[in-house]
Amino acid sequence: MSVSIHPFFDSSTSTFSYVVHAADDARCAIVDSVMGFELRSGTTSTDQVQRIARFVERQGLHVEWLLETHVHADHLSGAAWLRDRVGGRIGISERIVDVQKIFKQSFNLEDAFLADGSDFDYLFKPDERFSIGNLDAVAMSVPGHTPADVAYKMGDEAVFVGDTLFMPDVGTARCDFPGGDAGRLFDSVRRILALNPETKLYMCHDYPPATREAQFFSDVATQREANIHLRDGVDAADFIKMRTTRDAGLSLPKLFFPSIQINIRAGHFPQPEGNGMRYLKLPIDQF
Repeated sequence: MSVSIHPFFDSSTSTFSYVVHAADDARCAIVDSVMGFELRSGTTSTDQVQRIARFVERQGLHVEWLLETHVHADHLSGAAWLRDRVGGRIGISERIVDVQKIFKQSFNLEDAFLADGSDFDYLFKPDERFSIGNLDAVAMSVPGHTPADVAYKMGDEAVFVGDTLFMPDVGTARCDFPGGDAGRLFDSVRRILALNPETKLYMCHDYPPATREAQFFSDVATQREANIHLRDGVDAADFIKMRTTRDAGLSLPKLFFPSIQINIRAGHFPQPEGNGMRYLKLPIDQF
């Protein structure tokens, strides 16, 4: 079955979001949406999610799913805003509970935040099959970057890989966030690269060198041949050594602290405090 895929690029966070549906069906999913956030002023922007909402409405599409590949650490999810505007259910891996528990403790979040996955509408079991209208899909469990990473395989021709893989000249995701594991990422990437060589792999991010513009997809064959971190011939021990060494020199993403606190809540902000205002926390000397 032919899959229609419409990318939306947020240049401020180098993030690709997607609207996906079967070519002959108006029922769709939105993957990895972005809510804008200005760190210096603490203000939000809905420019990106409004672009997606207007596209959905103009095309006469019906949103069934708002899919998150993982708890993003570099941008705020727009899933909650989109659910209010165009509908759909917010879905993520059932291992979101593990991530919520880690960060509830790290940020000493309020007792009302239950860390049981209930902020999301649906929790996918590992490799659970589901549908987007007439389009068959699988929520492939691909932990490593975080415990809760999932890649969404749509039909036989497309996989939305989240942060597991990047373009071949950029490599693979970091594994140094709490719960990350380079060995598990190796296994997850090799699983994706065992798919049909012609399978298209759709990126969540691209951080291109100066010699090219941002690109949003690759394919299995190209990744196996050219991925600078995990092409064919790289074994687990070498990958783990490379990934561990590289991660030790990386800074936290600029939006790490607000992103984590919002995204473990499915894109919702904390409840207002007694003065009617909402707040995010900044841990000192912890990360």
